[in-house]
Order: sequence, then C-alpha cells, then structure tokens
Amino acid sequence: MELVQAAHRLGLMNLMLHDLDSDENSGIRYGDTLSSEGQKMPKADLILTNPPFGTKKGGGLPTRDDFTYPTSNKQLAFLQHIYRALKPGGRAAVVLPDNVLFESNVGADIRRDLMDKCNLHTILRLPTGIFYAQGVKTNVLFFTRGKTDKGNTTGVWVYDLRANMPQFGKRTPLTRQHFGEFEAAYGSNPDGSAKRTDAGEEGRFRYFTRKEIADRNDSLDIAWLRDESDVADGDVAKPEVLAQEVIDELEGALNELRSLMEELGVEAAEE
Repeated sequence: MELVQAAHRLGLMNLMLHDLDSDENSGIRYGDTLSSEGQKMPKADLILTNPPFGTKKGGGLPTRDDFTYPTSNKQLAFLQHIYRALKPGGRAAVVLPDNVLFESNVGADIRRDLMDKCNLHTILRLPTGIFYAQGVKTNVLFFTRGKTDKGNTTGVWVYDLRANMPQFGKRTPLTRQHFGEFEAAYGSNPDGSAKRTDAGEEGRFRYFTRKEIADRNDSLDIAWLRDESDVADGDVAKPEVLAQEVIDELEGALNELRSLMEELGVEAAEE
C-alpha cells in the first residue's frame, strides 16, 4: 500500500514495463497503511521494507484502532503494523533508525511487544548515512512471528557493521562485498537458527540474552566496539567537491527519468 500517489503510479508503471499485471490484481494499493485501510491487508509470509521516517501528517496519530500503542512516530507505528501483518512463522527484515531501538515509554512498550510476539533474532547495525540522509544511523531488524504472542525472543544477536568502517558515499560505495562477513556469521537459515559463534568484546558479532536486554530497559541500541573511524577535520571533502557530487547524483536521476519517459513514448519538455 502506497500513500503518495506519484509513487503509487510509478509502482504500477514499473509493473507495466515488466509485462506484469498492473490492475487491481497487482497487489499495489493506493492508500494509508496507518489508517483503517491497513487493517484490511492480508497477512504476509515475508516483509522486506524501510518505512518512512518522521511524524505522521504534522504529528497526528495513526487511526489504526488495532494498535496497542498509539504513537505519532512513523517508524514505531510501522513496526507495529509489520509484526502484526505477519502470519505465524512469517519473516521480516526492516530498516529502522537508531531512535526506534532506544526511545523510552511507548518505544520500550513496542519493543517488548515485538519481542513477545516475534523472535527478534538478529540486528545488523549499518554504517552511518547509507539510508535516509547523511548522518542518519540505521539498523536492520530480522524477526520471525511466533505461533503464540508471548516469550518468543530468548536472545538477540547483534552484528556491528558501523564501528571502524569507512565513510561510504559516491567516492566509497557500499557493495555486497562489505556484507560478506555478516552473511557468513548469519548462517544459511533465514530464520536465524543456524549455529552461530559469539565473537566476544573485540569482535563484530555478539549474543545478548533477553534478560540482559530487559536490564537495559529493553533498549536494543547495543554497541561495544570503540569506534576509531571518526573523520578528522582534514579528511572532510571540500564544499565544491560535495556540491559536484550532489549535481552528479541529480543529473543521473534526471537521465534515468528521461530514459523511462522514452520507454513510455513520452517526449520530455525542452530545457
């Protein structure tokens, strides 16, 4: 379900370009997931998503009456929607900013509810600035919906791919290769049940029991490595270099849009 009409149209357009159904059977709906429309969506076996961030419509509360914990925080509201939308045994991987992991009050309540209803087995701490905007710190939460609604998380594995990593961007792109060690540590079972090894305080992969997390007021913002990768002032790119990178990114996006318009047989306006 997509709230922004232009993005919804682009989704349907993408289906058309790939000769897939783009009518009501496509599964791409126009509407507000955080309203009563979202309650009508069918349960899912698998959810992969990075929800929008910020507050909903100027701070208004979502109108979902099935949410146990009302909140104007979009990520916390979407997180409730996601784990409620999974079938028993259904899996999810969700990109969320750091504040979801440590926010108190309703944030802690939602994390407890998540860990009760689901097995939150793995958290991947991502390098800074690769999602949303430069400087925003994000994580991927991997969890499986339980067959009951209580006590599904007995412990959480945390992989730190943030500490002592380079500053990723156009000059240093993040590639699949950077995730190789995480994939090996994660294991072959998608539900996180493969045999794993705690790498200790000097390693990137560690295990924390549910009690240890509860003792932290159910904060999932867990870091243990000393980060030596802070950029020194002299290493920051010059303003003109950063400006050129922005221009290059925008021009690349415009070229992709022009190519798409050509495929659709639409003539771009003269500059």
